[in-house]
Amino acid sequence: MTVLRTESEPRLEEVADQVFAYVQPDGGWCLNNAGLIVSGGECALVDTAATESRALALRDAVCRVSPGAPRTVVNTHFHGDHTFGNFVFAPQAVVVAHERTRAEMAGAGLHLTTLWPDVEWGGLSLALPSLTYRDRLTLHVGEVTAELLHLGPGHTTDDTVVWLPEQRVLFTGDLVMSDVTPFCPMGSVSGSLDAIAELRRLGARTVVTGHGPVAGPEVLDRADGYLRWVQELARQGLEAKLGPLELARETDLGEYGELLDSERLVPNLHRAYAEALGGLPGERLDIGVLFGEMVEFHGGLPACHA
Repeated sequence: MTVLRTESEPRLEEVADQVFAYVQPDGGWCLNNAGLIVSGGECALVDTAATESRALALRDAVCRVSPGAPRTVVNTHFHGDHTFGNFVFAPQAVVVAHERTRAEMAGAGLHLTTLWPDVEWGGLSLALPSLTYRDRLTLHVGEVTAELLHLGPGHTTDDTVVWLPEQRVLFTGDLVMSDVTPFCPMGSVSGSLDAIAELRRLGARTVVTGHGPVAGPEVLDRADGYLRWVQELARQGLEAKLGPLELARETDLGEYGELLDSERLVPNLHRAYAEALGGLPGERLDIGVLFGEMVEFHGGLPACHA
């Protein structure tokens, strides 16, 4: 099934009292979501955006509902669509992330921009996290308590989720996506499943994922189902002595063909194969090779509307 993309403007949705999701449709490659917490004259931002213009638009949206600039920016992981816009906010804000996020950001630099050279990235500069944590960290924004939890390896090895226990709002970063295909070649299929089980135990009422529309806890079940399907495909592929790309070509996506960016099946299968063969969750794979196979499977470079 081919998913038709429809572009529309980013929107700020209030998901609890003075807690907002900044949603960038359609949620495909590099069109990530952000979050905003406003309380007691203070505000904190969860993730930024991929390009200079999108980060500036996010800043304008924040200014419409907040009395001042964010004092804190939390990065949920190192990928550029969630971090490149840090520099727009960093002069006034402390950037907080898991300790691996800082190292991974520094190592990756602006490499993402080379994958889609036709995107208008703008005058980007890296603003690395200046405050890092290891396992969990409590952030107080006015009267709102936000728990930063490191889970995984899942989407990456440095994933952070932001949990607001009183509001029962969960910002998952890319550990979970809504109506968008999961992507875990830099992390783990099994680790993602473990992380989703931990997220379920939190009892969230509202889930703001890293990409796609705001959802309820049912979005965790959809991600869980997809990842278990990938594990089973990998088992069958190994038994049949098929490589991940060959297996993907022979696979009927079924209900998962409705998800955006279904070409991610190829790198996800590579990760599932590696784990089925005894590889450790989070063990580095050659992402350049995996990306190339994904492009080959897709029949060209996937669209990036950032």
